[in-house]
Amino acid sequence: MTVAQRLPLAETVGHDPARPHAVVIGAGVGGLSAAALLAARGYRVTVIDPLDAPGGRAYAHRQDGFVFDAGPTIVTAPWLFEALWKDCGATFSEDVDLRPCLPFYRVRFDDGTWFDYSGNRTAMEAEVARIDPDNGVAGYRGFMEESRRIYEVAFEQMADKPFHSLAFTAKALLGLVKLGGYRSVHSVVARHFRHEKLRTLFSFHPLLIGGNPFSATSFYCLIAHLESKHGVHYAMGGTNALVAGIAGLVRRNGGTIRLGETVETILTQGRRATGVRLASGETMSADIVISNADPATTYGKLLAHLPRKRWTDRKIGRGDYSMGLFVWYFGTDRRYDNVHHHSMIFGPRYRGLLDDIFHRKNLAGDFSLYLHRPSAVDPSVAPPGSDSFYVLSPVPNLAGKADWASEAEIYRRRIERRLEETVLPDLGHHIVSSRIATPIDFRDRLHSFQGAAFALEPKLLQSAWFRPHNQSEELDNLYLCGAGTHPGAGLPGVICSARIVAGLVPDPSVFKAGRANA
Repeated sequence: MTVAQRLPLAETVGHDPARPHAVVIGAGVGGLSAAALLAARGYRVTVIDPLDAPGGRAYAHRQDGFVFDAGPTIVTAPWLFEALWKDCGATFSEDVDLRPCLPFYRVRFDDGTWFDYSGNRTAMEAEVARIDPDNGVAGYRGFMEESRRIYEVAFEQMADKPFHSLAFTAKALLGLVKLGGYRSVHSVVARHFRHEKLRTLFSFHPLLIGGNPFSATSFYCLIAHLESKHGVHYAMGGTNALVAGIAGLVRRNGGTIRLGETVETILTQGRRATGVRLASGETMSADIVISNADPATTYGKLLAHLPRKRWTDRKIGRGDYSMGLFVWYFGTDRRYDNVHHHSMIFGPRYRGLLDDIFHRKNLAGDFSLYLHRPSAVDPSVAPPGSDSFYVLSPVPNLAGKADWASEAEIYRRRIERRLEETVLPDLGHHIVSSRIATPIDFRDRLHSFQGAAFALEPKLLQSAWFRPHNQSEELDNLYLCGAGTHPGAGLPGVICSARIVAGLVPDPSVFKAGRANA
């Protein structure tokens, strides 16, 4: 039964103070989705966010006639969005124009060779055979079969389940251990492919959710099957169009989104959150609190006053966090029609570069890049005759020693030269709009611990039960959603986290009955 079926839509609209109040900290995709589901169930919902528009990591920068998605650009698992809209009494296709990307990515290796990555098995086998005619196709078939097996357990059976019980966790992990969950993504890929290019090509996916392919649990091999089965998509207008749609679901069912306001503290009494205090000094009472903030920020700052048993400052500080990101958003006064929507531009090193980023935390002299060109398919994101781009480079988080105040522009120029040498000739003469984001922006603007772009790194012992729980271990009526909690980062992950929270939160009638008996 969907939440829309549990509570008729007509009963969810309005600001009746008798309705139990849910305060949601953060208007990212996870926070908005949780708010939309709870509003549809009958909660009075208030979402609070410090930015001037919803989105969080999925914010949109608008300048000089260009639209730049700030963060996520790759949409997979479209049925999760369709289900969200349905549960909120709406129809997804009426609000969002989602279109498939074919191929998914164009991949450029450092020697100048290209690979078109798609979900078409015949086309993929032909591409693989070009690189390794002897063993490539057999390796591809074996890997995709293993990816399917992992997907059917790790995603279909576990991604939308809370890992709060040790008994459930032990049973689930036993099944995953049988699938080799103790291995890394790269080690699984290397068992199937001999050619280094193919090992790189089929192991890079964890980087899209903050993981090092050499240490991320092999559960994330499921991404290959997920994409192959359901495709890679783009929301016309940009990923922020999805955000606007989810924000509309919140408001449709009577929820309120307060922007430009920062939660300073979660107020508590005993083992219960009683509300929040804003930086302005305003206090707001709540029956439940949902945090879409980075869990390290939730526990280390918003609950700094609370004696914590599990998520202590020491434990937070000892965690392994995802890499940082350097993102350059730029618009050009010409079009580059030979550049695909999504391009991966690999550098000369793979493991060595990842060691620099994740372990040595050095800002290396080389890089691998993800280039996003939405104007390839969407004229609304750039002026006529122009192109809208962003290029993303994984870098060390702020546990490293990079001085971004002095190095950001130098690094941007190096990326510009690399793009000119590879895919965007004469780029420097055609830039008409530019802005950058560094790990400092992730720390200061998005309140991400250590400026990490994806919160905790998705390693085996930082996944599932070992990740911050969706229902807080510290407070009975505090819930967590978003990239830092189970099941992890990426749009499918944060949507699933919101759905888990919506399933854990008590029915509104529980609070009404309690008030009646008080």
